[in-house]
Amino acid sequence: MALKESEAIVLRTYPLREADLLVTLFTRLEGKVRGVARSAKKSRRRFGGALEPLTYVKASYEDRERQELTRLDSCEVLESPLATQVSYPRAVALAHVAELLDELLPDREANDAVFRLALSVLAGLRGTEVWMPVTYFELWITRLMGYLPDLSECITCGRVLNGNRAFFHALADGLMCLDDKRLASSEISAESRTLAAQMFRAPVESFAGAPWPKALGADLRKFLIQTLQRHIEKKLVTAGMLEKISS
Repeated sequence: MALKESEAIVLRTYPLREADLLVTLFTRLEGKVRGVARSAKKSRRRFGGALEPLTYVKASYEDRERQELTRLDSCEVLESPLATQVSYPRAVALAHVAELLDELLPDREANDAVFRLALSVLAGLRGTEVWMPVTYFELWITRLMGYLPDLSECITCGRVLNGNRAFFHALADGLMCLDDKRLASSEISAESRTLAAQMFRAPVESFAGAPWPKALGADLRKFLIQTLQRHIEKKLVTAGMLEKISS
């Protein structure tokens, strides 16, 4: 098989035997690809720091006949999250993006829209601010995966929610009006719904620079995480880690 080259984002690495690494890449060419980096723990020339999670690389790899895992030949760093200081909140935010991509994306299915989203959000995570890029990524990945319901009407009665209170429940697929909300529902504010509408109309960089405390859009993030976890049928580890960050 011919050697393939593609832009890629490193999602995860796992030790495999004494010197090898099992690597999950989100490639622009073929979507999520899993492969083995032979002697990656020893070869600084071929890999160096290119296999750190969320590193944007140019990857060279080769599929092997009758084998599920590809052979990762080399990676050239294009952009590294380690180029700037990594605080704990930023480290958790980066891990959150990686976990969502790994859990949501099917193997070997190219998705250029998600790839471009990931790159733009990673650029937004170069600074100290985490809540805006995290909110933007969760919103858009939910939409691009086809899991985001209409936020403007009640899923039960169809009532228009703009200008009215809206609620969501961990076991429901959308928003509900006051009359149809379930027991133990949570409210999503009009401010957060407006924020979502604004994020659908503008790139992530247009929101940079403005103060963004954890409380801003917290109910929107809770709704999105519940939606995603319901569809993947498991808890997201990094969502719990983000929740514990104080500000």
